[in-house]
Amino acid sequence: MTTRRAFLRALAGGATLAGSPLVRRAGAQAPNDPWRDLPQTLARITPPVFPARDFDITRFGAVGDNRHDNTDAFRDAIAACARAGGGRIVVPAGEFATGAIELKSRVNLHVSASATIRFARDPAKYPRVFSRWEGMELMNYSPFVYAFEQDNIAVTGSGTLDGNASCEHWWPWKGRTDCGWTRGSANQDADRNALAGMVERGVPVAQRLFGAGHYLRPQFIQPYRCTNVLVEGVTLINSPMWQVHPVLCRNVTIRDLSIRADGPNTDGCDPESCADVLISHCTFDTGDDCIAIKAGRNADGRRVATPSENIVIRHCRMKNGHGGVTIGSEMSAGVRNVFVEECDLDSPALDFALRVKTNAMRGGFVENLFARNVRIGQVARAALTIDFFYEEGDKGPFLPRVRNVALENVTLAKAEYALYLRGFSNAPIRDVSLRDCDFGAVAKPDLIEHVEGLTRRNVRMNGTIV
Repeated sequence: MTTRRAFLRALAGGATLAGSPLVRRAGAQAPNDPWRDLPQTLARITPPVFPARDFDITRFGAVGDNRHDNTDAFRDAIAACARAGGGRIVVPAGEFATGAIELKSRVNLHVSASATIRFARDPAKYPRVFSRWEGMELMNYSPFVYAFEQDNIAVTGSGTLDGNASCEHWWPWKGRTDCGWTRGSANQDADRNALAGMVERGVPVAQRLFGAGHYLRPQFIQPYRCTNVLVEGVTLINSPMWQVHPVLCRNVTIRDLSIRADGPNTDGCDPESCADVLISHCTFDTGDDCIAIKAGRNADGRRVATPSENIVIRHCRMKNGHGGVTIGSEMSAGVRNVFVEECDLDSPALDFALRVKTNAMRGGFVENLFARNVRIGQVARAALTIDFFYEEGDKGPFLPRVRNVALENVTLAKAEYALYLRGFSNAPIRDVSLRDCDFGAVAKPDLIEHVEGLTRRNVRMNGTIV
C-alpha cells in the first residue's frame, strides 16, 4: 500500500492541486441556454485505454474457492502488469477472497462474468493509507480498491465486487441499534468527533492517525489524486460505507454499474473535489444518497480549496436511498456545473429526487445545477430540495451560497412537496427556474423560505398551472 513516507513526499510537493488543471472554471452560462457547455465538457471526458496484455491472477497463485487469501496474488499481478507497461488483471470465474487491492498506473482490474472478489471482514487486511473520510483528510484503513496519484486506472467487467459488510460486520460501527450495534459496544462517534476536532485545530494530516483500533469504516473504491479513471460494468454489493468515491481526480468515467447496499452511509457514487466526471447508465439501490457530489468538509474543504465541477449524470436509475442526485453536505470548497438528464427516480423509500444539503458550518457554494428530462415517480419528500438547515443549520459563520438552478421537463408522480427551498434571510437562494415541469400528486404546497429569483414557466402542480 502507499506508505506514509510516500504520502509525506506528496504532501510536501503540494497537496491541494491548487493551480493545477483540476481547478478549471467553466465559462459563464448563457441565460437562455444553460446546457451550452455540456458538449465541451463531454469532449474532455475520455476513458483510458490499456495495452492488450492480460495477467490472469491464477498465474500468481490465486484460488477462487472463497477461502484462500488472495491478497498477495492481487498485489503481485498488479506489480507485474505495471512493470510490463500496463494491461488487464483478469479475475476469472470463481470467488476470490482478498484484503485491500491497490491499483497502479495503466492497470485495469477486470472482473469477468461469474467472478466475485469478496473482501475480508478482518480490519487488519486494510493497512493505513492517506484517505478522506466524510470530507476530512486522515490516515485510515485502506479503501478496498485504492489508488494514490496514479494515471490511467480502471475497474471493469461484468462480475461482482462484494464488500462483505452486514449488520454483523462493519455496519455496526455506525452505532445504529437497528443494525447490529448494542449499547456499550464501540462505534464511530468518538473517532468522528476526534477527527473533526483535529480538522478545526489544523492538526497536520500525517498526524491524524486512525485505522487499526479505531472505527471509521473504509470506502469501497477510492482513487485519490488520479487522472483518467474508469469504473465500468461491475456490480457492487455490501459496501462498508461510500461505494465509488473518487477524490481530487480528473477525467473520470463511471458507467453501467449496478450498486446495491442497504447499510448505513452506503452512498452509491460520491465524486469529491473532482473535475470532468461522467456518471451514466448506472442503477442505484442504496442505504443513503444514490449520488452525492462533495467538495470537502468545513476547515479541510476550505484548506484544500478544490471544488467539484463539470459533473454529468445521464441515463441513471435511482431506487431506494436518501437522495437521488445530491450535492453536499460536505461541499465547503464548492460545486459548480452539474448536468442531470434522462434519469429515472422512483421509490417510496427514496426521500428526495434532487437535493442540496448544506449549512453555515459548511459554507461553500453551489452554482449552475441543471436538470432536464428527469422522470420522478414516487419519492417520500420532494422533487427539488435546497436546504440550508441540514445538521448545524444557521449555527456557524460560513454562509452557503446557492445560485442558478434550472429544471426543464421534470415530471413527478407523487411526493409530499414539489419544491422544498429553505435559505437564510442573510444568504438567500438565488435564481431558481422551472420550465415545462409537471408535478402530479403533491400533498403540500411548496415550502419557500428566503429565495430570490424563483421563476416558473408552464409548470403544473396537481393538474393546475402555478
